[in-house]
Amino acid sequence: MRIAVAAGADGGGELRPLAEDGTPAGPAETVADLVTAIADRERSGAPRWVWPATARLYPRLVRAGVRVARCHDLELVESLLLGHAGHYGEPRSVRAAWARLRGEPVPADPLPAGELPPQASLFDDAVPADHDELEQVVAVHAEQQRRIAALDGFALLAAAESAGSLVAAEMSHDGLPWSETEHDALLTELLGPRPSGGLRPRRLQVLADRVSAAFGGRAHVNPDSPGQIVKAFASAGVTITSTRAHVLKGLDHPAVPDLLEYKELSRLHTAHGWTWLDTWVAGGRFRPEYVVGGVVSGRWATNGGGALQIPRVLRRAVVADPGWSLVVADAAQLEPRVLAVLAGDRAFAKAAAEGDLYAALAPAFGGARTPAAQPPAGDPAVAERPAKEMTARDKAKIALLSAMYGGGTGEAVQLLGILKNRFPDAFAYVEAAARAGEQGRLVRSRLGRTCPPPSAGWRELTSTGDDTSAGQALRSRGRFTRNFVVQATAADWALALLGSLRRRLTALGPPRLVFFQHDEVIVHTPADLAGEVAAAVREAGEEARRLLFGDTPVVFPMEIAIVDRYADAK
Repeated sequence: MRIAVAAGADGGGELRPLAEDGTPAGPAETVADLVTAIADRERSGAPRWVWPATARLYPRLVRAGVRVARCHDLELVESLLLGHAGHYGEPRSVRAAWARLRGEPVPADPLPAGELPPQASLFDDAVPADHDELEQVVAVHAEQQRRIAALDGFALLAAAESAGSLVAAEMSHDGLPWSETEHDALLTELLGPRPSGGLRPRRLQVLADRVSAAFGGRAHVNPDSPGQIVKAFASAGVTITSTRAHVLKGLDHPAVPDLLEYKELSRLHTAHGWTWLDTWVAGGRFRPEYVVGGVVSGRWATNGGGALQIPRVLRRAVVADPGWSLVVADAAQLEPRVLAVLAGDRAFAKAAAEGDLYAALAPAFGGARTPAAQPPAGDPAVAERPAKEMTARDKAKIALLSAMYGGGTGEAVQLLGILKNRFPDAFAYVEAAARAGEQGRLVRSRLGRTCPPPSAGWRELTSTGDDTSAGQALRSRGRFTRNFVVQATAADWALALLGSLRRRLTALGPPRLVFFQHDEVIVHTPADLAGEVAAAVREAGEEARRLLFGDTPVVFPMEIAIVDRYADAK
């Protein structure tokens, strides 16, 4: 059963039962206390709740101790459907969808819940007084169900995206366990005592003074100013156009070591220093606001807090409560395995049936050790690693990353040629996606998540611009769509994993999902349930594989660690 929800600003609202196709299955009911009404119906049958936006309504339910099993988030699903139709980014609110149904001017979307004016209610979706909100919810949902029924796999995508919205709200409420004491001790260890009055921490000031001294000390050089750094190097006879770390590492100058250390510590101080700690951590919990589908590929984003960019050094501050453990799990080599399934390349799929995909591919790249190739530009994790001798496994990894991200020079081009010859279907799959992008066409994930169309500016540039600029624009979009088909399908898989794992954790009781990032999850659990949670993670991964890919030899192994602190997981 489905139940449509229209929330009022006074805490009440309206409910109406719906059939699976969205048609009304009973009369509307007005309730004085919407939270209680939802809780009562959830206990009696766990329907799928149909509401305008989980992010606007569900946090109030969670704060009241009410958690629901399933929902249909009209805004998220409308966004997916608009994207599939080539209208990515158009207004997605219930009001906008209602207006499209009626052929009326489409209003802009309301502000996100976190940006509502103080007097606005979380239940206020700004519906005009001359229309009934419940009528709009019912009509928009029925139209979405009609469109979904015509799209293969889209029902699973809509359900998974909506389940993700429940997980996001619950994780924001429960929070990631975070030791303020450990965080402060780490900052003090690396930066010195907490400064006052906007001064630099002691260690940063020492490094700044050393940088100035290394340039002769005749004038102060501010290491926070790229312009001053470029001028200082020029005065020393060294020409650079960027102060990025990979550029500085290639220079032979006494200022470089201190400048690199300054940049790293300054980044920590700015992004996750004491101000961040005061702002984002309270009561031993870090509670970011997750944005489901905040990236076009379906990956999540956050509104502030940098939850998806927690520096490795700070992971020691993520500490389980006494008597509890953290179950940290990530999908090993997720995107290459996704490519193996999508491409239908038998030889590649056979390799992806192994625990270490790169090692399984290594024989195709020989065993000789050769100097490292230039990695693909699209993979920053690889781009700044130091040159080293490569094993055959390294070569396999570079070839796969080059295929999925595009680019690469030197030996990477040769390795890509080996991949093309040995695994032609895998290579052809991403090449076809790249060509589609260069032609301005749309590409989709396994379940139907669709990339944005090219902008009008791109179309003008590629049709009337000079050969150089047009070629650059074409290649850039080709690299985007090449990776989109893989990354978006990986995001589909991760959402299916989340939904399945959430259901299993609910059955266990106390364990809570507290962190999710692309292909990694953290569950905070009583220590005596950690083994069962680890098993639930594996089962959820297997269910996600079956839901998306059916009968495939490709495996999606989960690397799982049961630890007291996040830093000990890897």
